[in-house]
Amino acid sequence: MLVGAAFAGPFVAGCSVTGGDQGILGRKVPGQTGLMVLGASVPESFTVPLALPSMLRPVRTVGSTDHYELTVRPALQEIVSGVETPIWGYNGEFPGPLIESQRGRRVVVHTRNELPAPVSTHLHGGRTPAADDGYPTDLLLPARGWEHGHEHSGAISHGERDYTYPLDQRAALLWYHDHRMDFTGPQVWRGLAGMHLHRDDEEAALGLPTGEYELPLMVTDRSFGRDGRFLYPSRDPELVSPPGVLPDFANGVLGDVLLVNGVPAPFHPVSRGVYRLRIVNASNARHYRFELVPGPPGREPFLLIGSDGGLLAAPVELRSFALAPSERADVLVDFSSFSPGENVVLRNRYGDEHCSDVLLFRVGSEWGPSYSAPAVLSHVERLDESQAVRTRTFHFARRNQHDGALWPIGGHLFDPDHIAAAPALGDTEIWQLSSDLRHPFHIHHVPFQVLDNPGVDKYGWKDTLALGLRGSARVIIRFDGYRGKYTFHCHTYEHEDMGMMANYAIT
Repeated sequence: MLVGAAFAGPFVAGCSVTGGDQGILGRKVPGQTGLMVLGASVPESFTVPLALPSMLRPVRTVGSTDHYELTVRPALQEIVSGVETPIWGYNGEFPGPLIESQRGRRVVVHTRNELPAPVSTHLHGGRTPAADDGYPTDLLLPARGWEHGHEHSGAISHGERDYTYPLDQRAALLWYHDHRMDFTGPQVWRGLAGMHLHRDDEEAALGLPTGEYELPLMVTDRSFGRDGRFLYPSRDPELVSPPGVLPDFANGVLGDVLLVNGVPAPFHPVSRGVYRLRIVNASNARHYRFELVPGPPGREPFLLIGSDGGLLAAPVELRSFALAPSERADVLVDFSSFSPGENVVLRNRYGDEHCSDVLLFRVGSEWGPSYSAPAVLSHVERLDESQAVRTRTFHFARRNQHDGALWPIGGHLFDPDHIAAAPALGDTEIWQLSSDLRHPFHIHHVPFQVLDNPGVDKYGWKDTLALGLRGSARVIIRFDGYRGKYTFHCHTYEHEDMGMMANYAIT
C-alpha cells in the first residue's frame, strides 16, 4: 500500500513498497539488507561536476602540534540542482572539510556545537585515547543549551571541547563522523561526516600520484523530498526521543540517490595518466561493488594498494571490489589506454537503475603522469595465531519485538556499563564473529587482520569487516595503544542505534 498522497517518486513494479506514519515510503533492494527510501525525484547522472572537499588549515602550530577549529552547525547546501537542502555539517559543509595530517605531529581539533542536538565526534580508524575517541555517551551539548537533559551519564561538555589525536600510526584514509548515542544514523544522514588523510614517510617514499591526481571520494546515498530536504524515517524527527527508525526501516536505511562528495553521480575530467582514488563508503547501510565500465583493454582496471589500515604489503589487481559501510579502498586507475573523449564510468554493480551510476570520468587528450607500483609497498607485520591468549565469540543477530526490532551482540543490547571483553594491554586475541544478516563489524582504536574469510585480503590491516548473510569470520587483534573503554559495533547505523554495540576495555 502507498502511504502519502503527495508521493511522486520512482516506483518499480513488483517490488514491495511500505510506508510509515510520516508518509515516507520504501522498497526492498535485491542484495541489500535495508529498505530504500523513495524520494520525490532522482537527478540525472553525470550533469554536475565532482566537487572536492575544502581543506581545513591549522589555525596555529605549536611545536609538534597542529591546532584546528571546527564548528558543527546547520546550513543550506545545493545538492539537487535548483533547491537548497538543510544540512548539519562540520563548518556547515557536507562532507565536512578534509583534514590532512603527518605522522609525528599531533592534531587538536577544537569543536564547537551550534546544532540543536548533542554530538560526539569519532575519528574512524584513529588510534586515539579513550577520552577523545568519540564514545557515544561523551556528548558535546549545544552551545545554546540542551533543555532535554544529558540523556546519558558519559563525559559531558557544554558548547565546545578539544579532541586530541596523537596519530602515531600508519598512513591511511581515516574519516570522522558523529557517534551520538542512539542517533548516529539520522545525524550522519543529515551531513555529519568528513575525510581525513593521514600521511607518513613510508607512503611518501613510494612517489604515489598526488595533487590533482589523488582524489578523495566519499560515497553516500540519500533521498530527497520535493523541497530538497533529506528524507529519513526517524521515529522522532526532532532527534530527542524515542531513538531509532520507523519499524519498516529497522534493517537499515538506503537512499535512492548516490552522492560523491555530496554531488549526485557527478562527472570529472581526467588526463591520460594514473590516478589514486581514496574511496570511503560513508553510507548508513548500503553496500557497494565498484567496477569500471568500460575497463582498460588487456588488464584489470583497479590496482588495490591499501585498505582501512593503510598500505598493503603488495598491490593486488582487481576487476571489481566491494565496500561495506565505513570500509575504505586505496586504488590506482590508469587512464592512459583510453582514447581522448572516451567516457569511463565508476559503477556500482550492487545498484539498481537508480543507484548504479557513481562517477563519470571524461578522458581528455592531454597526457598525465605514469606510475608503476613496486612489488613491495609496505612491511605489514603478520599476527600469528599462536600468539593469541584467548578466543572470544560474538554473534550479531536481530531480536524482534512488538514495536520493531532490536539488535543485540551475543544476546546483549548496548549498555555503557557492561564490558564484553577486557584484554590486558598488549594481549593478542582471536574473535570469532557470526551474523544473521549483513553486518559490517567495526572495532574502535585497534585494527585487526582477517584469518579466514574468502574474498577478503588477509594481509592488510582492517577496522571494518563485512559479515555476510549467516556469515562468519575469524579476526586476530592485538590490543595495544592506550588503556581505556572503547566500543565495537555493527556499522549499519540503524542497527548500532538500536543496540548492536558493545564495550571492550583495555586494562
